[in-house]
Amino acid sequence: MKLLILGGTKDARQLSQAIHHAQPELCITYSVAGLVRQPQVPAQVISGGFTQHGGLAAYCQAQQIDAVLNATHPFSCHMGQVASQACTQLGLTYWRFLRPQWQQQSADDWRLFDHTSDLLQAMAGYQRIALTLGQVSPEELALLHPNGQIWLRTAVAPKHNLPAQVSWIKAIGPFAEADELALFKQHQIQAIACKNSGGSATQAKLTAARTLGLPVFMLQRPAITGPVEQDFDALVKQVSHWAQLTKGSIHEQ
Repeated sequence: MKLLILGGTKDARQLSQAIHHAQPELCITYSVAGLVRQPQVPAQVISGGFTQHGGLAAYCQAQQIDAVLNATHPFSCHMGQVASQACTQLGLTYWRFLRPQWQQQSADDWRLFDHTSDLLQAMAGYQRIALTLGQVSPEELALLHPNGQIWLRTAVAPKHNLPAQVSWIKAIGPFAEADELALFKQHQIQAIACKNSGGSATQAKLTAARTLGLPVFMLQRPAITGPVEQDFDALVKQVSHWAQLTKGSIHEQ
């Protein structure tokens, strides 16, 4: 039996470990779009996407994958659509893990947006801002204050040349609240932009913003079609149950 985990997140790494512990006979392949760092998982790791293999469906057929667990980032909509369609086409079992969203607390000053361009336009009045939205295009950066100072924090280098007023901070979570407080104070940050990714790895910036009374311009999650699972333990049990049933049916044959 072969399980393909679409990873690149802390959740995916932890799921691969938990599933391997529950079903050590299950052969797991762990896929990441690009290697920011080598994931420590009990699985074969592949990187670079599936285009090089003729697409996800072709890869699953060639590798005789039996099921796919999508544990990519909550904002990774395209991969989810591709994975769901490939599994439907091939008749494979498919799960989508989606960690819970962050919830606004009474002391938070959150401004909620559905589109990045609207969010950045709303930040045009601030001159010192921290962007933790991932990759941001030159056209989107142009929506901000023309004379402002911007700190863009991403795990990988920006895809485009950055304007002079934009400083890049290379960093990979998890982040500590004390470090986030120090960063925001050092650069005299007036506002923060982020995605509602959920999870603990990058939540400290929200706590730091709450402590400093900074507004957080929050990009809402895109709609996810199809069933999702938000309970980590429940999903591990589902995969384990599937593996036991599949193993039983193979033995009967």
